[in-house]
Amino acid sequence: MGRLFGTDGVRGVANEELTPKLAMELGQAGAYVLTKENAHKPTIIVGCDTRISGGMLANALMAGICSVGANAVYVGVVPTPAIAYLTRAYGVDAGVVISASHNPVEFNGIKFFNSEGYKLSDELEDEIETLIQNGMQGVPFPVGKDIGKVKYRMDAGEDYITFAKNAVNVKLNGIRMVVDCAEGASYYTAIETLRDLGAEVVPIHTNPDGTNINDKCGSTHMEELMRRVVEEKAAVGLAFDGDADRLLAVDEFGNMVDGDQLMAICGNFMKGQGKLKKDTIVATVMSNLGFYIMGEEKGLNIEKTKVGDRYVLEHMKKIGANLGGEQSGHIIFLDENTTGDGLLSALHLLEVMVKTGKPLSELAKVMEVLPQALVNAKVPNDKKESYMEYPEIASAIAELEKKFDGKGRVLIRPSGTEPLVRVMIEGKEQKVIEEEARRLANLIMDTIA
Repeated sequence: MGRLFGTDGVRGVANEELTPKLAMELGQAGAYVLTKENAHKPTIIVGCDTRISGGMLANALMAGICSVGANAVYVGVVPTPAIAYLTRAYGVDAGVVISASHNPVEFNGIKFFNSEGYKLSDELEDEIETLIQNGMQGVPFPVGKDIGKVKYRMDAGEDYITFAKNAVNVKLNGIRMVVDCAEGASYYTAIETLRDLGAEVVPIHTNPDGTNINDKCGSTHMEELMRRVVEEKAAVGLAFDGDADRLLAVDEFGNMVDGDQLMAICGNFMKGQGKLKKDTIVATVMSNLGFYIMGEEKGLNIEKTKVGDRYVLEHMKKIGANLGGEQSGHIIFLDENTTGDGLLSALHLLEVMVKTGKPLSELAKVMEVLPQALVNAKVPNDKKESYMEYPEIASAIAELEKKFDGKGRVLIRPSGTEPLVRVMIEGKEQKVIEEEARRLANLIMDTIA
């Protein structure tokens, strides 16, 4: 798999790249690295999304955790942000989520949170990886009464619902909404929270069977939700991904509202309430040019990081910001949770709609979304980082940037989780940038064989 850890934990095809053996080793090394300073017997909370491979990998991971003397608490299917919250709320030493987020069912992933609910630093991930590569050298394996044990706790979802309802002060009585849970981890928690707050919820894709997660639904496939919002005469549509750490929305006319627009809506509202720290939003290089223009017009400082919500979070903590995220819908409200949280994002958006009395279509006009084209070039996983080493690719990118001459931009980056190089081009004319993005992606695929 090359380097084990990508931008969002360890990902791979379950039982092929991400095997039970690797899951067990990650449990051993992760438990040891994250708890070795503790004098007490450490405890690690473990949850997963709805994938069929979740149980297989969870049990292997927990076997690894117990084999180095730590206890595991299995909480079953819950959203990723629930684990981040519950790790803190339950006072345990670390948390682990088994999920591949928005990826298809054959993939799965393992990501760790420290005792404060934050994703791990590169240094800690490297330490875990080195231990695995060295065959767990120096790691003690206890016997007898010192082996860890597994405890099963099935009230975690309810605890997360209670947290979410208390996090944002909003009543949703009379608001009709269509909610797409992607056959994933939010199928219960999101629907119950919204209904408890008074919303009239039309749920779709809330019947996970282990194999249908993200299948033509959720935040990566918005077409059905866009249609249903109009058909149901709803005020808003909400789309989560498989592990519910991201949110995209749909306005009352069936138009998509992406993560940049959601941050613009919530950020301006928070600024007006005096709740946006330093009047700053942290975004990534993938955010739309229109988002940065909006920031200048509205007196918002927008800080830019490389792609990955972990890097957004690191910068937020560094500068003391409380709002940041990605165009894809990973939005972090750091006053309430330590990672992207689709449900919290939904509640904050709904709060703006309720308290301003404005429909989502009007709120979304806070920024102009400039045309963007994103095309994925499929390449061997071990070569995706070295695309600029090919002279023909570097030359084509330089020529394209010269052609746009400041009136557009070209952004090429390897995927952190898949064998892809992502080609994103922004400019004034959709047809032109789509043609250029396809041409460049084809060149990359043909060159990197």
